[in-house]
Amino acid sequence: MNPNPLKNLILLTGATGYVGGRLLKVLLEKSCRVRCMARKPEYLRAKLPPLVEVVAGDVGQPDSLGPALEGVQTAYYLVHSMNNNPDYEEADRRAGENFGRVAKAAGVQKIIYLGGLGSAGNLSPHLRSRQEVGQILRASGVPTVEFQASIIIGSGSFSFEMIRALVERLPVMVTPRWVQTLCQPIAINDVISYLSEALDKDFSQSRVFPIGGMKAVSYGNLMREYARQRGLRRFMIPVPFLTPRLSSLWLGLVTPVYAQVGRQLIEGLRYETVVDDPSALSVFSVRPLGVEEAIRQALRNEDNDFVQTRWSDAFSSNPTRTEASTYGNRIVDSRILHVDAPPDLAFVPIERIGGARGWYYANFLWRLRGFMDLWVGGVGMRRGRKNPEKLQAGDTVDFWRVEQVEPPRLLRLKAEMVLPGRAWLQFEVTPEGSGSLIRQTAIFDPSGLAGQLYWYLLYPIHHLIFNGMLRGLSQSILSGP
Repeated sequence: MNPNPLKNLILLTGATGYVGGRLLKVLLEKSCRVRCMARKPEYLRAKLPPLVEVVAGDVGQPDSLGPALEGVQTAYYLVHSMNNNPDYEEADRRAGENFGRVAKAAGVQKIIYLGGLGSAGNLSPHLRSRQEVGQILRASGVPTVEFQASIIIGSGSFSFEMIRALVERLPVMVTPRWVQTLCQPIAINDVISYLSEALDKDFSQSRVFPIGGMKAVSYGNLMREYARQRGLRRFMIPVPFLTPRLSSLWLGLVTPVYAQVGRQLIEGLRYETVVDDPSALSVFSVRPLGVEEAIRQALRNEDNDFVQTRWSDAFSSNPTRTEASTYGNRIVDSRILHVDAPPDLAFVPIERIGGARGWYYANFLWRLRGFMDLWVGGVGMRRGRKNPEKLQAGDTVDFWRVEQVEPPRLLRLKAEMVLPGRAWLQFEVTPEGSGSLIRQTAIFDPSGLAGQLYWYLLYPIHHLIFNGMLRGLSQSILSGP
């Protein structure tokens, strides 16, 4: 272990990315001294604690790297160009050369790099480029620790979100040959553990460590396991004639992946990405999860992150009336309204919602929804609420249950009606000038295609009800108790 991590200045590139953002959190928990490099430092600086140093730098501009690498002992290289550059191979080649050369001149003692898994001579252009960057960094003369990973399982991971979208949206999938290809997925937490532990180990020369989960699986089995854990029945019909180009266009239609990026990924899916060198297990203490537990952990962590998230933090500081976003698989619909009342008064009618008092707008539609819920075996509206004035966690409010209540700031209700998914309704109250800002947020986690159809077919009704409810709350606040 490093006896004094405060003396080891760390440069983290890619801190705004999927892996880098999670690694930064772990490094700060270890009390490491971290400097983050970004092309737009003002954007990153606003999101980080004051003690984290943020500097301007671009791996494509070698003159910008000297100040960023000055005094650095260990540098994490977590950047690549495939997302936004059709000529990503050449761009990544130049970036690796720039970074390695300047790091050597600055006296950097170690580079830690996350690349792609695959056997040499049997690689897609994307994976070949990732491994070429590792070779360039090692050739710089700076001892480089390269981890080579296959699919990373975690909410927000590019490959995982592609698989999620396919499984969630397609009850029947016409699948090309690549679904039978073996891969060795690894959980994001295990990747972060490898990257973090490499910081504390001394390497006098460069090393390459293929890393993966406990066992290899086919992409088809990976999709089936995700479907099983989500409670979805999915049918796969294999066909031999879907070319990488056709597959990428198909992905562009049914997933959030752009067709150009999807094509590069599909090219990679034709090649096996399995660990053929287990040395990482003897050098590091990490014991990677299997596919089943990795997916379970990803879904569970997504729930925990969701519970801890203040949705107002996800939107701009100058919000419009209605905004839409997604969080993992969740659909988020958020509306705001300013009221001329302090938070303690603005929260009163929010805490009184439901039961005999109703929902401040179109109560007949709420009763109709309750009747429909009863008809399909749900709880309906008959439970009401036991205390008409106050709420506490665990209380029932018609077909909702209080998941969290923090007067005068927050009320979150979780739906217990019969739904093709899970739903929450959240109210947040924050001070704004002499009044308050009320943010009303509906969150829906659809289960498969049925859940997607449910949300979008009923969206006009939801739009009407949620807008009316927010206006009704405002009128109740202004009219007083």
